[in-house]
Amino acid sequence: MLCQPVAGGEYQFRLLGGGDAGCSAAKAVAGAQPHLDEYRIRPIAADEVDFAATDAEITLHHAQATAFEITGGAVFAAIALGLGASHPARMPAMSLDDKTPLPAATLFVVATPIGNLADISARALDVLCRADVITCEDTRSSRPLLDHYGIRASLLPLHEHNEREAAQKVIALLGEGKRVALISDAGTPGISDPGARAVAAVRAAGFRVVPLPGPSAMATALSAGGINDAQVLFAGFLPPKPGARRAEIEKLKAVPAALVFYEAPHRIEETLADLAALLEPQRTLVVARELTKLFEQIAAMPVADGPAWLAADANHKRGEFVLIVSAPPPREGLDAETERVLSLLLAELPTKQAAKLAAEITGQPKNALYQRALELKDL
Repeated sequence: MLCQPVAGGEYQFRLLGGGDAGCSAAKAVAGAQPHLDEYRIRPIAADEVDFAATDAEITLHHAQATAFEITGGAVFAAIALGLGASHPARMPAMSLDDKTPLPAATLFVVATPIGNLADISARALDVLCRADVITCEDTRSSRPLLDHYGIRASLLPLHEHNEREAAQKVIALLGEGKRVALISDAGTPGISDPGARAVAAVRAAGFRVVPLPGPSAMATALSAGGINDAQVLFAGFLPPKPGARRAEIEKLKAVPAALVFYEAPHRIEETLADLAALLEPQRTLVVARELTKLFEQIAAMPVADGPAWLAADANHKRGEFVLIVSAPPPREGLDAETERVLSLLLAELPTKQAAKLAAEITGQPKNALYQRALELKDL
């Protein structure tokens, strides 16, 4: 097992140095990367990546090379630890907490893989191994990940329907000096997932909250989406009801930033149809589905082509989605109706207030309206 108990009830990772791995130089040996399937029910050991050439030696200068041995021999991932060595050096089995004590009475917010189980960080594994209790959205969803790494901590459900009550249980555990880890089904807790209320309650109770960065579907999609807008607005899930969803899209339409949405497979068709109908056709749409999983797909197209792309292949509708829409195109001045509304408001209100109210009425950018209001004042 990766998580091995040692004296005092602590845990340690089994770390393999170059000599322990059977070679004088550090070697990254890649096997089939385990995934969670699209419904996150069980790990999948197969992968579409060709690893035929991955047995080549990799020499890491100025670092000590080690490798994780994962339960069942499914994955060996090379990592670099430490600085200052001029050549690869052996590192004996050690616990990651040798240099980093894990504080008691602390809530650790831990990001977990969104698909590929090998994406979990060494620090996340260390904390999960040594936590007294792990709060999770759904024990059935979290158990495959924890079982894969031999993590045996007690589990406490914390989801959208019981978060307030569960937060009080967490606070009581922290009051006993326990170490509590907070995870969601996948990705980073508190981002379109439960966790934010619990974190706020723990802080208000005076306990420490420590974040452990890691996988995020939003950041993963943005990194491979190729959208180069200076600003990004994360809008999360759009409302499920058609009228409310369209109203929200209309409200976001003029925001001068790329928009990022999450969407479920049973609503993706309606959402792409609404985006195509309500947004400027020249805006770019990036559809990212099944990120880091076996059937990962990232496609970019004009937003108007979204419905046709979805209809072209039944598989396009499967999985969990991240949608990115590029920022609106630059406007050439204000339309006549916006000018009329702004002029009427300026006759009765101060410039700043008139621009703000005009933006709320027309949906136009407030900064552009304020600049135009200043021009109209000078006429």
